Parts: sequence; structure tokens; C-alpha cells
Amino acid sequence: MYKKEKTGWLKHLDFMVLDLVVFQLCYVASYWLTRGISKPYRIVLYRYQAIVYLVCQLIVVLFSESYKNVLRRSVWTELVCTFRYIVTVVLLNLVYLFSVHQIYMISRLRTGLTAVLFFFVSFFVRMANKKRILDTRKDKKGQRSLMVITSSHLMDEVIQNLSDNSFHDYFISGIILMDQASADEKELNGIPVLGRGENILFYIGRHWVDEVFLYQPDNLPYPVEMVDNLLNMGITVHYCISALNDSRMGTQEVEKIGNYKVLTNSLRIVSIRELAFKRCVDIAGGIVGCILTGIVFIFIAPMIYIKSPGPIFFTQKRIGKNGKQFKMYKFRSMYMDAEERKKALMAQNKVQDGMMFKMDDDPRIIGSEKKDKNGKPKGIGNFIRRTSLDEFPQFWNVLKGEMSLVGTRPPTLDEWEKYDLHHRVRMSIKPGITGLWQISGRSEITDFEEVVRLDREYIQNWSPELDFQILLKTVSVVLKHEGAE
Repeated sequence: MYKKEKTGWLKHLDFMVLDLVVFQLCYVASYWLTRGISKPYRIVLYRYQAIVYLVCQLIVVLFSESYKNVLRRSVWTELVCTFRYIVTVVLLNLVYLFSVHQIYMISRLRTGLTAVLFFFVSFFVRMANKKRILDTRKDKKGQRSLMVITSSHLMDEVIQNLSDNSFHDYFISGIILMDQASADEKELNGIPVLGRGENILFYIGRHWVDEVFLYQPDNLPYPVEMVDNLLNMGITVHYCISALNDSRMGTQEVEKIGNYKVLTNSLRIVSIRELAFKRCVDIAGGIVGCILTGIVFIFIAPMIYIKSPGPIFFTQKRIGKNGKQFKMYKFRSMYMDAEERKKALMAQNKVQDGMMFKMDDDPRIIGSEKKDKNGKPKGIGNFIRRTSLDEFPQFWNVLKGEMSLVGTRPPTLDEWEKYDLHHRVRMSIKPGITGLWQISGRSEITDFEEVVRLDREYIQNWSPELDFQILLKTVSVVLKHEGAE
């Protein structure tokens, strides 16, 4: 019988509980520092705020990876993670209080003191707990005996990768080389070494062996009979697939499709809670964005209609996630015949190979015939595009789930038809209103391959933190009118 290792937040339940306790202690300490030593939980308002903080901490734990690789994190990384944790908790608390119109109830001084105290105390408590765990494991030989089956040229690499016992509770009790009938060396760092021609099963049957780790090159046949005998003896077998350790394969997960167990490869594999968090942010942003769109509509709709009678909104079929088509909405910033005139203007396209369309002083834009003193067009359409107001109706696409706040820009149908195979990676996620390419100066980038590179970089490195960074940078870029034309 094999006890599977804990995964997710349960794996580091001790760190989670310590943070919950430390936060409450720091909250009490901040109360004592501002109000004097007394019994704070007797006060209804204080007790209510303490519960809200507790819920915010649990939300952070459930929807982020606050304790991922906590035992392996360096001092600096732990400082950053602790700071990110407390900032997220405080921001969640403020958002909640603001949404229920109770922001006036909290003491800003006490909130700041709690955050500062928690940052330092939690950091030292985390480091102390890590030291305790690692010291305990170093003192132990290991609770599980692990036999390694591999080949002679992989032996040193495998043993080196398995020998760091600080994060595991096993020890290596023997090595079996499947490409040698008899091992050239009978020991490696005090570990017995056997060849395939020796009585392996007899050796395993007479020694303490809890589990077997099997990793061998693809040119050696899978030892079916041996594995069957090991399982018949009640020994757990870990079979390491070589593809799992190939960095070219992206992120891998073992899953089940129907009745088949499969190795799943993807550029980026995310958890359900990460996707749920991203969707919650999209819904919140979509609601706020739709309200702002309504306000913007009141002011710019008459100006658009007076200058170019016709629909205020521009609807166009775009390519969404993995090639799925959807209707994207924008405030119309071009004349009604813009699509027909596009073909005649393709020679002035700034983007190489015509994979996207961008040109200076596009005459299709509403009011572009009007120039300022520098000869630049200054019509209502140019204003809408320069301030990115034309993008606001896409918040409705975000609310519907067709787009995300942050992603890759959706191509038109004719652009999609021109894509090479490696360009398709852009649409392996939901398209977004903004993205890494947009904040990198979208009008200055004329090489489509650079666009693809930036989009691929975003997909491979996606995290909620990266989304927030892009959103903040987007606000800065829009306010400064950078990158838009």
C-alpha cells in the first residue's frame, strides 16, 4: 500500500495555519499599540474585522500558490512572497469594505501596523519553520527505502537528482543497471550496485525495499516481467517517462481521458483555482468596464453619428481561443466603407507580410481629413483611437467570456488565414483587451514575429501577478497616449 504525498495547499497546512495565527496576533498587537492593552475581541467591530481578514487569507490561499516550493525558496524569494501575501490580503479586505460601504469603519493606522508587523513576524516564523523541517529531515536517514533501476550512463545523473533528501523522506537502498549483466562497480557512494544478470528479485525480496524508481533510456525495453513481479511482491513502482524530463515538451501533466491515462503537454498548465480567479477578475472588470462604456457612449456617440451617420458600434468577426469565431465590439472610429478601402491601402501596411494591418495617418478614420498645425489628423476617430476609447465595448465580450481583460489580440478572419503553423500559438488562450504586446509599444512593433514572440512569452509565463502588472502598465500607457494610433 502506497501513501500518496499531499498536494496543493494541504501539503503545507502547517505554514497556512501559522500565517493565520500570526496575522491574528499581529492584529491584536496593533490594537494594543494604538488603544492600550485590553481584550479587543470583545468589541463587535474589531471581531467583525478579524473575521473578514481571516476569510481574505483563506481566499488568498485557495486562489493563489502562496506556499508553492516554500521549502526550496531562498531568503529573498521568501521576503517577496511574504510581502505579496500581506499586500493581497489587505487589498482584498479594502475592496470588500469599499464594496459594502464600510470602508470608514477601519483604522488606517491599525491596518498599516498589522501589515508591517505581519510582514516581519511571518517572514521569521516561515524561515524558522523551514529550518525546523529541513533539520529534522537531515537528521533522519529516511522513512522509505527506494531501489533505483536505470542504466550505467544515467546512473550518476539519476542518483544526483534523487540524493537531495532535504525535501523527501526516502533513502536510496540499491541501484540496478539494466544495460549491464554484471555491474562494473559494486558500490556507488556506499549504495550497492547490481546488474540485470544477477538475481535482482531475490535481492529485493530479502532486503528492505518499499518502492522502486524506474528510469531508463528509450532504447531499452520496458521490463514488463520484472515490474509484474515487483507488484506481486507488494512493492510500489515509480516509472519515470523520459518525455516528462524533456524541456522541449513544455509543461506536462499525467491525466485521464476516458479509460486511458495520458501524458498531457502544453505551453502552460494552470490549475482550476487559477482559472477561476482569472475569470472572477474578468467578471469584475467586465462589469466596471460596461458601466464606463455606457458613460463614454453618452459623450462620443453623438460626435460619431454627426461626423459619420451609421451604427455607433462596430461589430466584426474575430478569431478567439483555439480558432473559435466570435463577434467583437468596438466604438466605430472609421467610416462605413473602411473594410472596402482597406484592400487599396494594403501597400502602405507597416506590418511585414501583411499579417496585421497598421498604417500612418489612416484616411479611413472618421475626421482624419482634419489636420492640426503639425499636419497630423485630429478627427473624432483619431481621438477615440489615440485614447483607446474604441476598445471599451469589448468589456461586453469579456463579461460574456469570449475575451479576457489580459490576453492576446484576436486576429481578423483574413489575417488568420495567412498564419503559419507557429503563429497559431497566439490563440491558444482567450484573446484580451490588452496584453504584453500592447504595453510594449504596439504601434512601434512592425515585425509580426516579434508580436508572436511576446504573446508566446506571456502564455508561458502567465500568472495572476503578471496580469495585474500588465493592467497597471496599460493604464499608464493609455493615459500617456503611448503606442496607440
